[in-house]
Amino acid sequence: MSAPRWGPIRSLLFLAPVLICAPYLAYKQHTILPEPLTELADPVTNLPQISEARILGFAKYLSEEIGYRTVGTVEHALADTWMVRQAEAVKRNCEEVVAATGRKLECEIWRQEGSGSHRFDMMSKRLYKTYVDLTNIVVRISDGTPEGKEHAVLVNAHLDSTLPSPGAADDALPVGVMLDCMRVLVNTPDWSPKHAIIMLFNNAEESLQDASHLFSTQHSIASTVRAVINLEAAGTNGRELLFQATSEEMIQAYSHVPRPYGTVFANDIFSSGIILSDTDFRQFEQYLNVTGLDMAVVGNSYLYHMRKDLVENIQPGVAQNMAENTLALLRYLSAEGSPIPTLTTYTRPTTVFYSYLGHFFIYSFTTAKIIYTSLFLACIFFITSTYKNPAPGGTVWSGQAKGALAVVAGLVGTLFVPNAVAFLLRYVLGKGMSWFANEYSAIVLYAPAALLGALLSQHLIGPISEHTVFTALLLLQTSSAFLVQLLGVGSAAVFFLTALPIFIVTLLNPLFSGSANEIALATYAFGQAFPLFGGVVLLTPVVEVFVPLTGRIGADAPADNLIATIVSSIGALSLPLVIPLAHRFGPRALRRGVVFMSVVTAILVAVFAMKAPFDVMHQKRLFVLHLENITTQEQSLHLASADSAPGFDLIANRVVDDFIYDWAGSTDNASVALVPVAMDDYNSEWDSLYPFSAFLTIYKISLPTDSSYVSPWIAPGNGFSISAINDVKDLVSGTRSLTLQINHPGLIWTVVAFDAHVLKWNLDGNPPSEYARHRVKEASFYGKDTWTIDLMLKLDSGNPDGKLLVNFVGLQEKAMWPGKKAVKAEGGIAMKLFEEFDAWIERAYEGTIDATLLGCVGGVVTI
Repeated sequence: MSAPRWGPIRSLLFLAPVLICAPYLAYKQHTILPEPLTELADPVTNLPQISEARILGFAKYLSEEIGYRTVGTVEHALADTWMVRQAEAVKRNCEEVVAATGRKLECEIWRQEGSGSHRFDMMSKRLYKTYVDLTNIVVRISDGTPEGKEHAVLVNAHLDSTLPSPGAADDALPVGVMLDCMRVLVNTPDWSPKHAIIMLFNNAEESLQDASHLFSTQHSIASTVRAVINLEAAGTNGRELLFQATSEEMIQAYSHVPRPYGTVFANDIFSSGIILSDTDFRQFEQYLNVTGLDMAVVGNSYLYHMRKDLVENIQPGVAQNMAENTLALLRYLSAEGSPIPTLTTYTRPTTVFYSYLGHFFIYSFTTAKIIYTSLFLACIFFITSTYKNPAPGGTVWSGQAKGALAVVAGLVGTLFVPNAVAFLLRYVLGKGMSWFANEYSAIVLYAPAALLGALLSQHLIGPISEHTVFTALLLLQTSSAFLVQLLGVGSAAVFFLTALPIFIVTLLNPLFSGSANEIALATYAFGQAFPLFGGVVLLTPVVEVFVPLTGRIGADAPADNLIATIVSSIGALSLPLVIPLAHRFGPRALRRGVVFMSVVTAILVAVFAMKAPFDVMHQKRLFVLHLENITTQEQSLHLASADSAPGFDLIANRVVDDFIYDWAGSTDNASVALVPVAMDDYNSEWDSLYPFSAFLTIYKISLPTDSSYVSPWIAPGNGFSISAINDVKDLVSGTRSLTLQINHPGLIWTVVAFDAHVLKWNLDGNPPSEYARHRVKEASFYGKDTWTIDLMLKLDSGNPDGKLLVNFVGLQEKAMWPGKKAVKAEGGIAMKLFEEFDAWIERAYEGTIDATLLGCVGGVVTI
């Protein structure tokens, strides 16, 4: 007679140590960071060491002393000057070391300045970029020989910051990392690089990667680059994540860092295009055809491109970790035996890699196929050898088919119920994104709903043998690893890492239970520990990236359902043994479990329906433009939101009722109208933020204008103007050739948009071969206020003169709040409004809104 089984409560208490300790240990592994150091040298060995204090000092100077380093501003130019001084200091230090020691070491510096253009398609939008006199500061460290300079590894970070942010983490932190790595390398006794290291401090990434394009296409030493390490930040907390690795050699190089943190899963997600983001890595791949590693700090990305991207909000240890990992990569790649010389050509990696249980695992797709196939076949052999179908007359495979149906139903239920909860909160209760203010609150909301779905599905399926479901689950897990890897997807490893421990404990189960057809609780404990650990290791960075991301993907994006699907699908991988366990205690216990989880889910829905999505450290992004239309002489205020949280219409109406009327001193409601605006390719007011503007939900508020006001932007010879020079019509060939000249003193990030059939232009050699909408964005160094486009247009019967209707817009260099607060008197009407608006919205919404306030000038002209 078999021993009586424990009931569900006693069984769960037995499993509790695993259910608590596995997630705890996974979270601890995820959040571990090194102790930040302040000293420049190790007090024991006296050797130079990475100093987080020094790195953060650089980041603080750039982000707070210089400030908002938007391309084209005076602050952007100041950062350029500062960076030249830092590079010169590195060179002097290098020369002093060589003079004192005679080491084979040479440090060369360049301040590259240049103009160019490139196509930059993003989010299914075609866009052209042009830039004037932008800069890079380049430092090359080598052994001084031609052979030592022949092959180089490039390290890249950008000096500039984006429009609404001081950019302490993004990207002043990596700038400081690179500077400190150079100090340590140069001052390390006897260190000399076999292969050169090129440090690229590029000064225009946020304007859509102009400076990295400039280096890749125009710098004299660009052709020596064999691999790239790109350092970025989209957050302020945690270890930097390796999210792009484009060759096996560079993945192997990464394995030498002291604290690796990267997975093929993250690599597959980013390369799929699901995350609508990009880095300079794109330019190096496209124009230098090189391999490399793309790494970024991603934790707490609520502060990404926000005002609070300050040094005080960078987690201690973040800089130390990034710098020590980068230093290890540079030492390995510059040394004898480095793969750098072999990377003149490279192939995309067919490599599985992941950090797991404190180790970094690497193996080829071929090895993966062998391992996963062997596991799958072993699973089949084991099941066919040991499984006994409890149904009278049933076969092995009829039993497995029934078990597989239960497992698949469990997966469907696990996905369905959280998505139903998401639908209820967003569309029925009007409380979407109530989980936003904490990445892990989404797990609290949707994990119980996922468990409810799993239990409910099994209740509907009806009684099935626990052992049947257990073995069917194992078969599905091993077959998933086998089939997904067969398709060439390295993320099949997530199924393998779940299946392997379950298979091992299934082999050992008779030792625990005394029977091959009885599943012991110890089997559940040991079989669930590793999948739960691995699932939490996988889930934590995914929610840390995707939850904050929903604050900037647009109102139409199904943010609630996206997060519900992420939590439930990874949750299913984390707790695979829930499905067989549901059949352990009989139908009555299962019904009680369904009722209990229904109550828990209902309570959580009620709690989250009362929560506000945003707080002072997890803010709503509000985009505000003050637009002066120099064609119509109208002025307007434009409000935009990039999230699907409810209440933006209420915010817009409150702005009008509680702020604009008082600010304008108007009692005429008709003169201050609030109008919703549909965003499309012809909404040129937001072109300076294109293509991100495609995500925005917009309201327009017409502002009263003083009849005595004379716009400074129409002053002859000093205004914002679009004109045609070298204008020639060829009626025989049916073409019009011209140079479109854009003069924009005092304006940055100017954009022109027009409809035409372009036969030829100087932007690239491949304009669309049809009549189409074209948009060209500019970025220029401070004080550069003219740019041009050479065009050849096709004439047609509807427009025989080839007239060109051009929409144009630009940002006022001195009218961006709070970046230009120090010179607010020079910002005109826009800055007067912004100062009062910013103070009002801070009071009205108690710091839960981060407003990007931009003064714009635009219009339309026929050329």
